[in-house]
Amino acid sequence: MEQKVNSETLSKVLYPNDGIDAGRRLRLKQQVFFVSCSLQDMLRNLDKRGIGLRDFPDHWAIQLNDTHPAIAVAEMMRLLVDEGHLGWDQAWDITTQAIAFTNHTLLPEALETWDLNLFNSLLPAISN
Repeated sequence: MEQKVNSETLSKVLYPNDGIDAGRRLRLKQQVFFVSCSLQDMLRNLDKRGIGLRDFPDHWAIQLNDTHPAIAVAEMMRLLVDEGHLGWDQAWDITTQAIAFTNHTLLPEALETWDLNLFNSLLPAISN
């Protein structure tokens, strides 16, 4: 069973040693935590101003610089579909208009990959 991690633990050490399973788990949790908090704050900001989800790309541009925050694409889709009750195609249109990706590093060690079992165990709502 997955242990709960408090926010202080998540933010205490950025870029933990991902050479061990515990470090990889913490690193993925950190990425999801920071990405989801940021996206939810943007969505909450729109809601406070009375702006609908469909207008998200007119108010926010999200630049993913390198692979670390790349989980934002899946999390944005989850938030729009599961929380915002939009259809898949409409959510995908919003996501692709609002999120751009740049990677400046071509070295294999800088390109993150995640084991599917780890992804499934920590993020069942995204991976299913």
